[in-house]
Amino acid sequence: MKYDILQILGAVLTVAFGQGAIRLLMDHDNSGLLGWLPGGFTVLIIVYVALTAVGVLLAGRSHARAKELGRRG
Repeated sequence: MKYDILQILGAVLTVAFGQGAIRLLMDHDNSGLLGWLPGGFTVLIIVYVALTAVGVLLAGRSHARAKELGRRG
């Protein structure tokens, strides 16, 4: 159950921050969820990409661990 929740959380992070990074690349003034961060475009895109990568890693590792335990096919 723990790995299911972590995999869902990873997928949500990936989708939310990946979409935010794409939106920021298309419209530099639309900072989305992280609009409160100071530093401008460069800082925002780095944080969006980093959080997207955290989501991918979390979902992937959770899936792999659940598979090792025999919970995935």
